[in-house]
Amino acid sequence: MLAVIGGMFVLTGDFGLGVVVPLWTVHGVLLVVLVRRLGVSWESSLYTSVFILAASVMAVAVTSMARDDLTLQQRGKKVAATVVKERLDPAQGRKARHSHYTLERQNGTLVPGPELETTSDQYDVGQVLTVIEDPEGDLAPRTPGEASATGELLGTGTFALAALGSVGWMTWRGSNAAGRRNEGKPSAGLRGMYKTVGSGHGTQEEQEEKLRTALRAHPADRRGYIKVHPESFPDVSQHRAARIAWEMGLHAEAAGNRGSWRFGETVVEEVPHD
Repeated sequence: MLAVIGGMFVLTGDFGLGVVVPLWTVHGVLLVVLVRRLGVSWESSLYTSVFILAASVMAVAVTSMARDDLTLQQRGKKVAATVVKERLDPAQGRKARHSHYTLERQNGTLVPGPELETTSDQYDVGQVLTVIEDPEGDLAPRTPGEASATGELLGTGTFALAALGSVGWMTWRGSNAAGRRNEGKPSAGLRGMYKTVGSGHGTQEEQEEKLRTALRAHPADRRGYIKVHPESFPDVSQHRAARIAWEMGLHAEAAGNRGSWRFGETVVEEVPHD
């Protein structure tokens, strides 16, 4: 994830959206797959991956802003400039209208680069400002206070830490669920105590393992539930099924099952599993 943030930061300045957007899309898909391998559900994997992707995109965007500020500080020079022209962005619904100012040096030449831009109407025509101009004309002039990159760098760190924290949280959840599954496996001395059924469903132990497989493999529906049919597990009670689901990081729904057992990360009313 950190490598992608660094790589996309480098690529963003040299390539357009036609290259950057597909790369972000591939990164998002890989995130879903990798987070899923931590042992969490598909739903959690999807939501977490979307959050990590959004945080990574914001980290790259804010870092790019910091790069422009640092570049302007390094090669720019302070000049006194007069506002000779002011314009507002065209009105577009509720979108904020930024102000743009054309600046002129004291010798009568225009300040090179794009116009000075602010989020509000801060200056008036004829007002004299101290700005940092880019001699190469690539970056817009900014006042000394606006050219500080401290805020952007703090923002980048915040977004990157949020993404890393999400990875750590999913790793803990997957490890915790795996630990509960391992603790819930029957010991060798107890395996002989499961009775055999003659209906072709296998022993109770086999039915429980079949239930575990179903909970791992079956996709959740649009409400986040994994549905199984209790007739496939005739020797497994609903309370025992709830215990197995709990060991896998899920909960058993007690209400509105309509002949099925439903399991999910969150439920309305949980079946007791103790």
